[in-house]
Amino acid sequence: MIFIMSQPAVLAFSGSLRAGSYNKKMVRIAARAAEAAGADVKVLDLDTLSLPIFNEDTEAQGTPDNALKLRGMMLDADGFLIASPEYNSSVSAALKNAIDWASRPCARNPSGLAAYAGKSATIMSASPGNLGGLRGLVHLRAILGNLQMIVLPEQFALSSAGDAFDERGELTDEKAAARVEGLGRGLAECLIQQLK
Repeated sequence: MIFIMSQPAVLAFSGSLRAGSYNKKMVRIAARAAEAAGADVKVLDLDTLSLPIFNEDTEAQGTPDNALKLRGMMLDADGFLIASPEYNSSVSAALKNAIDWASRPCARNPSGLAAYAGKSATIMSASPGNLGGLRGLVHLRAILGNLQMIVLPEQFALSSAGDAFDERGELTDEKAAARVEGLGRGLAECLIQQLK
């Protein structure tokens, strides 16, 4: 008898909306590595969703279609690759807003935690500053942990990100590239082990 193991589904996205975002570039590199390691990866650009700021009054009039789309993608994912820019020593408003919309109760998500609880996440950041966005990752880890996610211990904060990428969006430093690729590969391998 042959058993066919399904591929783990990974949703990869950045908390930045900027077109030339360093975090968007970095999460794409990690996503490629996760795919090469056996995961089925979807890369999401949050800017394409144009989500309104979460407001229960807005929700009461009907959850916006793109918020429903996001929540469906998060519910379908087994794990997440998240690149978080650091805004004022914390996460971006766009990232927190996306997390909030996907945590709302619905038929598939009665507790509001189904998109997150028990799922694995790998986090990373890139910043022009010397700390590479590290302070924002502390807050992101706490938020995801409170949503009952398993946030893998290995993370990476890329400093001096303004000089770190070439014109194709690839990291020019081999060690940094290996670290980011290792994050994607590590998440995929973790999820594959969970599915065995």
